[in-house]
Amino acid sequence: MGTMETVKTLTGDAEFPCYVVKPDGDAKAAVIVIQEIFGVNKGIKAKCDHWASLGYLALAPDLYWRINEGTDLDADVEEEFQTALDLMGKFDQDQGIRDIEATVHYAQAAIGSHKVGCVGYCLGGRLAFMTACRTDIRASVGYYGVGIDELLGEKQAISHEVMLHIPTADGFVSPEAQAAMHEGLDDHPKVTLHDYEGLDHGFAAEFGKRRDEAAASLADRRTETFFEEHLA
Repeated sequence: MGTMETVKTLTGDAEFPCYVVKPDGDAKAAVIVIQEIFGVNKGIKAKCDHWASLGYLALAPDLYWRINEGTDLDADVEEEFQTALDLMGKFDQDQGIRDIEATVHYAQAAIGSHKVGCVGYCLGGRLAFMTACRTDIRASVGYYGVGIDELLGEKQAISHEVMLHIPTADGFVSPEAQAAMHEGLDDHPKVTLHDYEGLDHGFAAEFGKRRDEAAASLADRRTETFFEEHLA
């Protein structure tokens, strides 16, 4: 289990909460877990706990801190799902990337190296791609990122490895958007895309109705191998 710590913003004039889990012994690298629209909830914390069990310093910044305190929502509860959608609409994604970058700096200082990666889900999958384009993070993974097809103009800025997990029946990412992602990224030397036939958004959620155990296990094994290769 981890603790809530605080991270200074890039400007240094404020601090925001971050769930941090330390591994037993020295961390071989750090992994930033980027939230879904539901905040730093028990699923995101469980993913951090898992990465720490593998020897990584794991961190999940609360990216909604400017608009809502302590967001912890359940995707399977309709009222909470609607609250999450409302928060997503208010969230400044560009500012969120700056907070992720501040978390990268925090992690680098904590482990004494630049071996910091990120893995994001849903909104976090999109933010993971943006982080790869806009920061010096060393490896980035996005699960069912929404709207990545709208960000392809930034792909030339990617300098470190990226992996994207794409469920082909994603209700939030159209077949046309998926095709644009493949067309724009399949030949990028730093980007790897994996399709998951017939699966929907949220298939790798730790808890709840959305999870598909076989596909989640496959995607997570690929992510673990990816970080072992590019971070550890």
